[in-house]
Amino acid sequence: MREFVAEVVSIGRLWQCNLVQLLGYCRRKGELLLVYDYMPNGSLDRCLYDWSRTALSWGQRFRIIKGVASGLLYLHEDWEQVVVHRDIKASNVMLDKEMNARLGDFGLARLYDLGYPCLTCLAVLSMGKPY
Repeated sequence: MREFVAEVVSIGRLWQCNLVQLLGYCRRKGELLLVYDYMPNGSLDRCLYDWSRTALSWGQRFRIIKGVASGLLYLHEDWEQVVVHRDIKASNVMLDKEMNARLGDFGLARLYDLGYPCLTCLAVLSMGKPY
């Protein structure tokens, strides 16, 4: 539990406009509660697969993918450690009130020191959802 809390504290220090901000946490009786920014437009998968919603315009789609790429660049190259998210999918891309993309759900993320041997060789797969 101590190692997990240390990792949560590290992830809480991440700040970039395309990441869902961890606002705080509470640890009590072996349980851990994480508090994040509220994302009023929900997740990208709801926008893509909920047919009752208006389809995203091409401009919105471009801004969303650009936001995801910007968030990943920060995680991989611009922070004090390398953060490998390991679970990029539409349900982990959250949309703020202006429909800007923010990466969330760092539950599978791993932190590595800069210069970690063969980090570019690391390949991790996560099971996708068939549609």
